[in-house]
Amino acid sequence: MTLFLSDTQKDQFEQVGFLVVEDVLPPGLLDRIRAEYATLLDALYARWQAEGRVPPCDGGFQDKLLTSYAAGCDWFQPMDISLPGDAIAADTPFHFGPAVFDMVTCPRLLDLVEDLIGPEIASNPIQHVRLKPPATDLRGDEIRAHITATDWHQDRAVAHEEGDATRMVTVWLAITDATVENGCLQVIPGKPRMCPHCPKRQTAIADGFLDEEAALPLPVKAGGAVIFHPLTPHASLVNRSDAFRWSFDIRYNVTGQPTGRAHFPDFVARSRAAPDTELRDWRAWRAMWEAARARLAGQPHIPIHRWQADSPACA
Repeated sequence: MTLFLSDTQKDQFEQVGFLVVEDVLPPGLLDRIRAEYATLLDALYARWQAEGRVPPCDGGFQDKLLTSYAAGCDWFQPMDISLPGDAIAADTPFHFGPAVFDMVTCPRLLDLVEDLIGPEIASNPIQHVRLKPPATDLRGDEIRAHITATDWHQDRAVAHEEGDATRMVTVWLAITDATVENGCLQVIPGKPRMCPHCPKRQTAIADGFLDEEAALPLPVKAGGAVIFHPLTPHASLVNRSDAFRWSFDIRYNVTGQPTGRAHFPDFVARSRAAPDTELRDWRAWRAMWEAARARLAGQPHIPIHRWQADSPACA
């Protein structure tokens, strides 16, 4: 088997919990992702304009995002590659398209993941688009992690306990350049360990468990990736630029191990042992999420993580 990460890179991942890898997604795929989302937003904006909710806009993708955000139109959930963590209705929107599927199953990306968790790879259902407006354009009450800066947290901690022993990695993919100015990811390096979390602005690591002075910003160019251990503490900086910062965060785990969010669907992204089990049709991926939505709609809410405000660490 060809190795795509050096022994030094793999040792860094094990010791400090993260890697930055440039040129993961090919430029042609980046262009297709951007075009797919531009088409999606054009359709959303046309509907909102017909409803009288937004004015005419001759600008491009970012102009329409800002105009619709200012008007109170929610473009996040219709653009996300997941169902929400709160109430789910029969018509809750989401986006699953061919370009995003090709991103999740990108061979170069799966090669890197294979070097870290092995050749039997499932696409984990905990996945999101991140479209962060400039901080100057945010509403004062904005707390959603997918829109504003994220608080310090660990990905394993904001999933169900059943996934705690699962071999898993998170891949944070830059669709635009991620810089310190526009709110790139930051991590606290070190041997990963679980920290208690509390409800804050978002669900975040409890006070007193992190040395935030040790935070390390991780800028990465469009098409590059930050790959990190599910226990690596991370957050994002504030977007102080005048443009959106766009990324996706997706996860992979060893096939057959608990995903940490069992009520959402996973799929086999790569299998060296049984390649015929790999999902190769984006329409089947979308259908899996449509079926999950139909099953969950109107049912009692399933919390997406384990933490409660009355935890001793939150007192």
